[in-house]
Amino acid sequence: MLPDRLRALVHLFARLPGVGERTAQRYVLFLALEAGTLPDDLGAELGRLRQYVGACGRCGNLAEMDASGAALCAVCADSRRDPSLLCVVARVQDLLAIERSGAMRGRYFVLGKLLSPLDGVSPEDLPLDRLLARVKEDGVAEVIIATPPSVDGEATALLVARELLPLGVPVSRIASGVPHGGDLEFSDQITLGRAISGRRAVDAGR
Repeated sequence: MLPDRLRALVHLFARLPGVGERTAQRYVLFLALEAGTLPDDLGAELGRLRQYVGACGRCGNLAEMDASGAALCAVCADSRRDPSLLCVVARVQDLLAIERSGAMRGRYFVLGKLLSPLDGVSPEDLPLDRLLARVKEDGVAEVIIATPPSVDGEATALLVARELLPLGVPVSRIASGVPHGGDLEFSDQITLGRAISGRRAVDAGR
């Protein structure tokens, strides 16, 4: 029913995370019927995306590239950050989630992927050499590993900790447990086990 060009756009939109075919079709029809400049503005920005945005040369976060093609993200450029505290994450999305919490005042290192033999991702595919160099150069005093609490995330955390062991740098792992507002009856065994293991004393104000 739709022209070929619109069907091609629907197919492209449907490849985006969380966007199904019906949602993709709704986006495309909106843009096709939009009388304003939104379609042209969106197309122009998407066309420039790969040209001006790239991975930060220090941590792997997204950043705007300068004329030479080098990129330095806002976190790495912020002199108020604590360079002795480094948080290792799997993806840029994880970095952004931690930033929204406001709890991390150090800097980051993005691995880009998780160790996953089933998906063909081996230790050699992770930027561990760059991570070790970063720890040495910045005089990092603590590394926080913030990979997901999944099988691949745990395997990656153990690998990173093992690689950092010869440097003598303290390595910690983010805690995991029952989410705020969650019900215990719906929590899985691993989550509950970690919540119990990571329990803290209650300050009763004494």
